[in-house]
Order: sequence, then C-alpha cells, then structure tokens
Amino acid sequence: MDKHTIEKLEFDRIRHLLAAEAQCALGKSLANRVQPSRRHTQVTMWIDQARQFSDWVTLHGMPPFGGIHDVRAQVRRAVPPAKLEPEEFAGLAATLTGVDLVRLYLQQPRDGYEHVSKLGERLGDFRAIAARINQTIDPRGKVRDEASERLLRLRREIEEVGRQTRTVFDRLLKQPSVVRLLQYANTTFHADRQVLPLKADQRGRLPGIVHRTSDSGQTLFVEPAEAVELNNTRVNLLQSEQEEINRILWDLTHLVHLNQKEILRTLETVALVDLLAAKVKLAKRFDMHLPEINTEQRLLLRRARNPILAATFEEEAGPGKPAREVVPIDVRLGDDFDVMMMTGPNTGGKTAAIKTVGLLALMAQSGLPIPADAGSSLPVFQGIWIDVGDEQSLEQSLSTFSAHLARILDIVHRAGKSTLVLFDELGAGTDPDEGAAIGRSIVEQLLASGCLAMVTTHLGALKALGFEMKRADNAAVQFNIETLEPTFKLRIGEPGNSNAIAIASRLGMPKKMVFAARRHLSSGPRALNRAIAGTLRGRRDAERARRDAEQARAESARATLAALDRVKALEAEHQAYAAWVQRVVRLQPGDVVHVKTFDKPGRIVRVRLEKQQATVDLGSLEVDVPLTELVFPSK
Repeated sequence: MDKHTIEKLEFDRIRHLLAAEAQCALGKSLANRVQPSRRHTQVTMWIDQARQFSDWVTLHGMPPFGGIHDVRAQVRRAVPPAKLEPEEFAGLAATLTGVDLVRLYLQQPRDGYEHVSKLGERLGDFRAIAARINQTIDPRGKVRDEASERLLRLRREIEEVGRQTRTVFDRLLKQPSVVRLLQYANTTFHADRQVLPLKADQRGRLPGIVHRTSDSGQTLFVEPAEAVELNNTRVNLLQSEQEEINRILWDLTHLVHLNQKEILRTLETVALVDLLAAKVKLAKRFDMHLPEINTEQRLLLRRARNPILAATFEEEAGPGKPAREVVPIDVRLGDDFDVMMMTGPNTGGKTAAIKTVGLLALMAQSGLPIPADAGSSLPVFQGIWIDVGDEQSLEQSLSTFSAHLARILDIVHRAGKSTLVLFDELGAGTDPDEGAAIGRSIVEQLLASGCLAMVTTHLGALKALGFEMKRADNAAVQFNIETLEPTFKLRIGEPGNSNAIAIASRLGMPKKMVFAARRHLSSGPRALNRAIAGTLRGRRDAERARRDAEQARAESARATLAALDRVKALEAEHQAYAAWVQRVVRLQPGDVVHVKTFDKPGRIVRVRLEKQQATVDLGSLEVDVPLTELVFPSK
C-alpha cells in the first residue's frame, strides 16, 4: 500500500490502539507490524479467522497469557558453544509454562472452528523442557543446588570451608591485640578471598598477604596467614562450581537449540492468538464489527465512525467517564455511482468523511474490525490513494499547489478498477474557473478509469458533475445555519452549499450588503441552484426509500447472524455436555475432580450412575454429591 496514504490516514494510530489491547509483548510486537494486504484470499482468511476467534471467545472467554514474555531473541541465541544465562532460562521456563495454558485453552471441543484448530495444532508441547529448566533454575534465575550431584557436593563443601573461614576470622576479631591494628572491626572481600582492613601504619604487625591498598592509602587489605589455605580451598571450589554451572547451562542451551525451530513457531502462534484477542477487545471498546469482503467492487459502510476521533474523545473524557459520540456517516460507492462529489462549506466535515472511508478500508484489508454497523461491505482494493490539502488552508502557495497537482496527476495515472481514490479540495489553490475546469477533467478521467472515488471541493461549479455524469453523484455534509456549526451528517444525492452569504448574515452583515451580495452572484450559480432545488425532493425521497430498504436488509442480516450465533452456542453446549458425559462414565476411584458446592478438589471414592451420584473424598470428609456438581480438570 501507498506509504503516503498510510501516513495521511494515520494508520499507525490504529496499530497503537490495537497494541494497547494486547496482553503480552509478543502480541504487542505483532500488532505494531500489522499491514493491509492487496490479496483477496489473505484478507478474507484474516476476517474469517477473526470472526471465528471472536465466537470462540464468546464461548470460552479470553485466552490466558500469564507468565508469557517475548523470549524469541534468547531462543535464537541458544546456539552452542554460546550459552544462555540463568535469568534467561527462568524467563523461558515461565513463558513455556504460560504457552501450555494457551495450548489447553485452544484444545477444548472445537468442531466447526477450523481456524482455531489450526492455531492449536501449531502450538508445541514443551512441558518436559519447562520442567527440566524448573528443576535446574529457580524462578529468581538462580541455579538450584539439586541441578546436579556434583554441584550439590561442591556447594556443601563451599559452605563448610566458609564456616571454617568464618571461625578463623571470628577468633581473630575477638582478640584486642588484633582489633587495635584494624581500621574497623569487620571483614571484607578482595575478589573471592576474605581479608581484614589493616591500618597502613601497622604494616607487618599482622602476619599475612597484603592484597591491595585503599584509594586513600590509609588501609591495607590483608589476608591473615592462618586463613590463606582455607581461602585457597574456597577459591578452587568456587571455580569448580562455576565450571559445573557452565556445563549445566550448556546442556540446557543445547536442549533449547534442538527445539529452537518448534519453540519459535509456537511463540509466533502465541503472538497471533494475542493479536486475535486484541482485535476482539478493540471491537468491544469501539463498537466495531468485522466487515464483509465482496468481489463486486462495491463499498457500503453503515454508520461508519472514525476510530481515531473516537479514541481522542475517549482520552478527553478521562477514565470511566462517557465520551462524546462520533457522528456516524453512511457511505456507498460502486452501486449506482462510482465517484462521490462532496461539496459544502470549509470545516464542514468533508475531509473527515473521506479520511474515515480510507482508514476503514485500510483496517478491513488488515483483517481488523471496523467501527461500522454489521452488514458493512468492502472490496479488496489494489491501491488506496489520498491527496489532502494543507490543514484546509484557503490559500496555497504556487509550490504547494504544484506539489498537490503533481500528486493528483500521478494518482489519476495509476487509478483503475479495484482502486480507491480520495481527493480533498480538488481545484483549490488557483483561479476558481481554472480550478473547476481542471477538477472536471480529473473527475472525467477517474470515471473513465473505473475506480471508486470520493472528491471534496468548495467550488460550486463542480456541483453539476453529479447531475451530468452517469456514474457520479453529489453528497453534502450538513451545516446548521442557526448555530454556524457543521452537523457532520452526510447526505447523499444532493450537493452542499458554501453558505457563505448566510453565514455572513448570521455574523451581523447588514441586510443591505447581504442583498447586494446575492445580486452580485453570477447567473450561472443561481440557475444551477434553482435546478438543484427542483430535483431535491425526488432525490430525497429516493434516498429515503433506499435507506429504508438498507435498514430492512440490515435488520434481517442481524437477525440471521443472531440465529446463527445461537445455533453455534447450542452446538458448543451440546459438545461440552457430551464431553462431560464421557468423562463421567469413565470415572474410576482415585480420579481427581473439583466439587462446585465446596469449591474444593477431591478424589472419587465410588460412582453410582443409576442414582446420578458420586462419593468424593475431600480430604477431611467424604461427601455424596450429584454428578452435576463435578468439574473435571483440563487434560
């Protein structure tokens, strides 16, 4: 997709919103790399996958991601002779344990959920590796004493030598004749050797080895002669301990290396599961729905809202407070017309409308839900291009005009079937007559190319195009003359007015000047406005009938979807019940179950199917409970 378009439509904001809903670093990383695709099969697969996962979440709740970290860099570095550090293994073990919970979550009965099944099949079972690491490394990232027999023996010897060394130093520190020689009555370490802080002017008074002098030169750090052999033994043992630790870490690293490919594939799958869960959460947060993807080059958006604007309103309101609502718009292209000409006053919401349509198209082609009602449908565009004016400035420099015109001409050259073109303020920045002429020729070329397009302009002369050209139509973002504010509601089938004279009147322009301004209007615009007014009633009636038909179709579609959801829910309940029955009839004494009434685990003593009852040992007592009270642990 065109980078300029992605930047202008602020698609990166959508990535950030999506990443904020992800639960672990794996999903956040993937969310920040989401890109729209131009492949129809890819987009439809993404949409089907997201829809199916949303249904799965409805039945089973959100997936668990506790303990999962992004350890892919560590796994990739697990290539002998390199070795991972204990802290890295602790994080890996926690992640593999968390991954197993996701695997169990996806292994519930899943008939009719082929996408969920594929995700579950791509998750490896690494319980044995996690157990091996946990037996060797504790959660704080320390190598356990029991990691090997040799390590256990060495650490016991180190502890014994340390005890003997402490005894020697404790005895020395209890002798007044020794304490008088010291800067302070305590021991310290030089490297791995225990030493005493001797006053510099007492050099030679304490038999032993001087290892170093303090920065001030006032203290000598002396290893007493009677502790030298013990320190030597301790240093040698510590070296042997480190060699054994290195050997253990190399073995674990080799184990990870042997499973490196499978672990990385599993982590990528967990990232995808987290991304799908983030889509579900984002959809709930902004009332989004997954769109239908069509092959008819037809765009239909019902009650479309700009998610960036919705997020901005949410931030302004603050946590837990109701946010301002984004005014929705209904947009269609490719049905009875291909090019929409949007006219009306500046700051009336025209730019926001085309940005909303472009952004939702990018989101749909990224497999994301969109803030529009169910039944909204889009094609897969091979190109989406936009040219937006500079902050809706009324005056543009020649260089700015040239730059925009160059981009517009480049877009027109590339436009064709399966492309979406969005032009803002076409014809602005030059003489109105010449701007209108250029705009007309550009619209003619867009129609000839077969693309879908939305074009905004404040040039009244371009209003006629919606009446003159077969596959073009007008639209207006309504403006409230009384409040001098845009309503942001889009009305298809009629052009907008600049309302400049009406606005001037509301702002206090004398009536005499208002009448004069109206007289000064050229006959062309007045005639056009009269012709438009004559057709408006018929157009409004037609649009009202179309909206009513669309609403009826949408309600029918919603009812159908609700029925399908209920059927799926009933099927899932039936499958869960059938699985529960299978577990019940196979119960044996000693099997672990959970009793709902007592909220405690227990073990089966006996089962009486004819009475629909089981006796369960809860540890402190045996109880008879109905079979319906039994909950089985995940396999």
